[in-house]
Amino acid sequence: MTGPLNGVRILDLTSNFMGPYASLLLADMGADVVKVESPDGDTTRGVGPHRNPGMAAIFLHLNRNKRSLVLDLKHPDGRNTLTRMVRSADVLLHSLRPTAMDRLGLSYPDVRDSNPRLVYCGCFGFGQGGPYAAKPAYDDLIQAAVGMPVLQSRGQGEPVYVAAAIADRVVGMAASTAVAMALFHRERTGRGQEVQVPMFETFAHFVMGDHLYGHTFVPPIGNWGYARMMNSDRRPYRTLDGYLGVNIYTDRHWQRFFAAVGRPDLAADPRFADIHGRTEHIGELYAFLAEAFATRSTSEWVKLLEEADIPAIRMNTPETLLDDPHMTGVGFFAEQDHPSEGLLRTIGIPQRWSESTPEVRYPAPRLGEHSAEVLREFGFSQDEIGELFGSGAAGTGGHDDA
Repeated sequence: MTGPLNGVRILDLTSNFMGPYASLLLADMGADVVKVESPDGDTTRGVGPHRNPGMAAIFLHLNRNKRSLVLDLKHPDGRNTLTRMVRSADVLLHSLRPTAMDRLGLSYPDVRDSNPRLVYCGCFGFGQGGPYAAKPAYDDLIQAAVGMPVLQSRGQGEPVYVAAAIADRVVGMAASTAVAMALFHRERTGRGQEVQVPMFETFAHFVMGDHLYGHTFVPPIGNWGYARMMNSDRRPYRTLDGYLGVNIYTDRHWQRFFAAVGRPDLAADPRFADIHGRTEHIGELYAFLAEAFATRSTSEWVKLLEEADIPAIRMNTPETLLDDPHMTGVGFFAEQDHPSEGLLRTIGIPQRWSESTPEVRYPAPRLGEHSAEVLREFGFSQDEIGELFGSGAAGTGGHDDA
C-alpha cells in the first residue's frame, strides 16, 4: 500500500458519478476503499463502450484502486454485516439521501456508538435544513438549479449543460476533501464525526464566486455574471489551420500583443489601457482578437506569443490530447493490462509527492470480485461467509473465482 492515506479503511456506499469520484480520489491517495455494491452493481458499470458486461469505460475510470464487495442491504443479514464492518472502519462514505440511510438503520446515530472514531460522510442533493431536503439530485438537475445552463448560453440562444459531469465531479472532490479534513481532525482529537456535503450548496459555492458579481453588493451595483466570462466571443480563436487558446490578461500582456500585431497605439487607448476599461469593452477586444488570429497558422501564433511571454496553447480534442507532447512527457496516459478487460488506457494521478507517493495499485474490480477476501479481513469466518453467500445477503456477482 502506498500514498498518504495508506492504512485508512473506507466503506464506500456510493454509486453513479459523484460519490465514486470522491472515493476514487481517496483510493488514489492510498486508502483501502471497499466498494459496497448491490447485487445489480453500480449503474455506471453499463455506461459507455465495454468488452464485457458490467465493465464499461466510465466505471473503469471511476473505480480503480478499489475492491468490490456485494452486499444486499435490503436483506437483514446484509445490513447486519455492514454494521459489523463499521466497527473497524475509518470512514463510511455514502451518496444516499439521509432518509434512505435512516430506513436501512445505517444513519450516523445508528452507527456512531459502535465506532466513535468513525468519519461518516454523506454526499447527496440538498442540505437537510431546506425544503428540497428529500429531493433526488443528478448532475443535470444541479447544473440547472444553480444556473449553469444560462451561463453557458452567454445570454444567447437556449440554455445548455456543460458537456461534462461537472457538478458531480466538483462535489465529489469537495467530499473527498471533507473526508481528509475530518480524518485530520480525528488525528488531533481522537473523535470521528458526521459530515454532510450537499450538491446544490456546494456547486452554488463553486459557480457563484465568479457570477454573483454585481449582486455581491446590497443593493446590486450591476448585473450578475462575470462580464469577461459571459461574453459570447470568449472562446478559442480560429487560426488559419486550427484553434488557439490565448489569455492576454495583464497590462504588459496587452502592450506586448498590440506591439506584436502592429497596433502599439491601442495600448494607450483608454478603452484598453487597464483591466477596468478592457472589462467594460471586452466585446470589442474579442472581435479584434478574432480578426487578428485568423491571419496566421496556429504554430506561427504559438511561436510569436511565446516569444512575447503571452500565455497561449494549441487547442486539443480529447483524441489529440492523448498525444500532447507534455502529457507524453509526464506519462499521464498509460496502458494497463486488466486481468479481465485486456489492454486499457489509464488516466494518471496528477500530483507529485516527494514522500508517500500514491500509485495505481490495481484496476477497477469486477462485481463482487473481492467479497470473500474483504469479509475475511473484517473478521468473518469461512462458515459465516458461506452462510451470507447462501442466503443472498452477500455475493460474488456470479464470478466463481471471487
